[in-house]
Amino acid sequence: MPHLFDPLTLRGTTFANRIWVSPMCQYSAHHGIVGDWHMAHLGAFATGGTGLIVAEATGVVPEGRISIGCPGLYNDEQVSAWKKITDFAHTQDVKIGIQLAHAGRKGGSALPGSDHTIATPEEGGWQTVAPSAIAFPGYPEPRALSTDEVKGLVKSFGDAARNAVAAGFDLVEIHAAHGYLIHEFYSPLSNTRTDEYGGSYENRTRFLKEVTAEVRAAIPADMPLFVRISASDWTDGGWTIEESVKLAPELTALGVDLIDVSSGGNVAKANITVGPGYQVHFSDAIRNSGGAMTSTVGMITEPEQAEELVASGKADAIMMARAFLRNPRWPLHAAAVLGQEVKWPLPIARGKL
Repeated sequence: MPHLFDPLTLRGTTFANRIWVSPMCQYSAHHGIVGDWHMAHLGAFATGGTGLIVAEATGVVPEGRISIGCPGLYNDEQVSAWKKITDFAHTQDVKIGIQLAHAGRKGGSALPGSDHTIATPEEGGWQTVAPSAIAFPGYPEPRALSTDEVKGLVKSFGDAARNAVAAGFDLVEIHAAHGYLIHEFYSPLSNTRTDEYGGSYENRTRFLKEVTAEVRAAIPADMPLFVRISASDWTDGGWTIEESVKLAPELTALGVDLIDVSSGGNVAKANITVGPGYQVHFSDAIRNSGGAMTSTVGMITEPEQAEELVASGKADAIMMARAFLRNPRWPLHAAAVLGQEVKWPLPIARGKL
């Protein structure tokens, strides 16, 4: 079996190890344009020995952003801003990808620290959209998308993927998790449509599959494509792990190279028992029953824990967020704990034990 510090090659890209930075919202973009904060935030990871950085959920259209402070990838100014960050990551021989997203009914939030949840029109807020006019608790009721609008958003994902290539990213991840638009379509809890995008499993997963095919066609054949899914709604009557296992080979057939397995987000008070590695069993099922390569997430904090997950075949890679926030050079720490020899960036090499 592979180990945490073994390289992994997907299509034309080789990742130096299986310790990867999970997308993390920063709420620090201006008009969807990233700047100095993102360079410092993502640049710190690039100097820390990770095999891959996945930049945060990035709107494919202005109304697809989670908040008024979230980034986009729908114009040339945004492409240029992202390119500065990808160029720096590449000076450190680190791969960097981007998560393309549409927030759906959970979009249009105010900035953290505001005295209100939803951004006002004066702040740049907007009317949210969704598969059906069903509000997420605490959010306003969204407008249901027309069938033609759904098809238009498929194209928007493809356009953003082409922009990701121009911005220098090494891979694209489609955000189909955490109660955002694509997840809203495949979960029966948020989709009561009666057209070709609602009702049956085949119809509810149609939007995700069409977006996947569009993005795959928009990026080079040798560029990896990931999809992040919520493997379960953790709620009776919602999306299930059995459906995720069924979905996995269907996504692989469309050209997806790895499924980034998370869960939840579409129900405000789902019954989730949280603890170290609490989502790993979803990755294990999708990898070993669905036959897809996976990464896993969720309270993975210790080097020995991460090593066991890869070595036991429960996942092909580890995605971490909070551990990287606490220590952007966590992989260098993990290498020391596990007795692995890794190269440190020359400017900080004196810190090596």
